[in-house]
Amino acid sequence: MIGRRRSIRYFQPWRPVEREKIQTILEAARLASCAVNASFLRAIVVQRDSLPRETLDMLKTPVSANNIELAPVHIYFYADLGAVPRSRGATLKQLVDAGALNPSHGWSHEFVETFVWPQILEPMTKSPVQHSVGAAADCGMAICQALLCAFDEGLGACMSAFNPGIAKQAFAVPDDWMPIFVMLVGYPAESWEAGGQRPRPPFGELYFEGKHGKPFERDPGVVKELEAAGMIQRAAPLPWRKDEVRAVSRMLGLPE
Repeated sequence: MIGRRRSIRYFQPWRPVEREKIQTILEAARLASCAVNASFLRAIVVQRDSLPRETLDMLKTPVSANNIELAPVHIYFYADLGAVPRSRGATLKQLVDAGALNPSHGWSHEFVETFVWPQILEPMTKSPVQHSVGAAADCGMAICQALLCAFDEGLGACMSAFNPGIAKQAFAVPDDWMPIFVMLVGYPAESWEAGGQRPRPPFGELYFEGKHGKPFERDPGVVKELEAAGMIQRAAPLPWRKDEVRAVSRMLGLPE
């Protein structure tokens, strides 16, 4: 699914998404790795057609208006910044009991109570920047699993920013939930290729070995293997993309 994933922005607005597929997406997010087993990620699933027209219009932003209008399902993701303070290390003790954190690495309930909570976790929660950055990183991993799962279920999806003030009022969002992104989900109205894999910077500009300035050497043989496996695919724009965009826009009544 990594190779097939695209940000889908043309959905079949008339076709609902099965509830079991939405649950599967959320199950994938729940199983993601998370620091201190805190599970920061929270989600509010909204059916577009259940929203009053005024609320739907207010949730739109200049860059996401059509996406929000077309996608039948919106999943609003948040980071619960109260997760760690409420747990006071209890979620780490669960990992000790489960055999994930073990005495071989210095872990015990006492270690959590006397060192990890008072000297690491509690100070972190009192640092707004450190706390929010860590929570956002964890949520990003979980959202990525949810995103890939959506494509595995035959759906399309696009991540988008949203108006947090309007969403907070509309969905009764708790005060200590930090807005992350909304995942817009539905059945694609465009082809799954969506014009090809999107432009990315050269490999050597992104990754380094040992120190900055020494690019991680890219093996052409590995690239060929990944191309054969479908993870690396033809780069956008594919020659027929503009024709597809015009056709889909015409079908959906959008500007061409």
